[in-house]
Amino acid sequence: MWAWALLPVILSVFGTIGLWVVYAIAVSNNTVNITAEFPYISTCGSYNPQSCLFSQICNICCVLALWIVTIRFQQIRDLSCASHLNTAGLVLGFISSIGISILGNFQQSVVKEVHLLGALLAFFLGLAYFWVQAWLSYYSPPSHDRWWVVPVRVILCGLCTCFVICMFALHSTGFPSEAAMCEWALVMCFFALFGIFAAEFRHIDFHKLTVQKKGMRTASDANGVWTLQEIH
Repeated sequence: MWAWALLPVILSVFGTIGLWVVYAIAVSNNTVNITAEFPYISTCGSYNPQSCLFSQICNICCVLALWIVTIRFQQIRDLSCASHLNTAGLVLGFISSIGISILGNFQQSVVKEVHLLGALLAFFLGLAYFWVQAWLSYYSPPSHDRWWVVPVRVILCGLCTCFVICMFALHSTGFPSEAAMCEWALVMCFFALFGIFAAEFRHIDFHKLTVQKKGMRTASDANGVWTLQEIH
């Protein structure tokens, strides 16, 4: 089922293109002035009509991220690496994904406090989630992609940590343009970290849900085809 590898790729490509489209619309209709200062992502998505697109992009990214987090949790568990750390990663991934939806639906210009809460959940817990995944990748069973996945994931996590620190430091010291650039770089690194999951998801064999009625059992014929038979 190598097609599962398309899921993180879709999230990375869709999120990256979507946010830059929001930026382009904001610049074209003069809701942001890049000659005065470089805008934050939230500033670009605060005004109509791009605010509607920004909200929808965040909602779709939230759903895709929740899906990826769940599959990754199950994959680690199936590799006999079930641990409290894997469960913690699932919780961190879920909360940070919900934060993406919150910051997208509560624009900065409307409900700033709730928007900032969503941003904190998405950025800080999202960063913690990817550090957990870097740790789990290092201690998971060896694979053909491990030799490059682990160092790339660690490098990107390190960059994200630097961008988060620089973003808040620059914003608090009166350098909004530089802080906004760090925010854009941080989000692009997050999308890249999601995209790396494609290398691991392509090794997933199969996932299925079987619903069997009471009083029925499975049996195979001579050709190895499994069918349901009623129990008498």
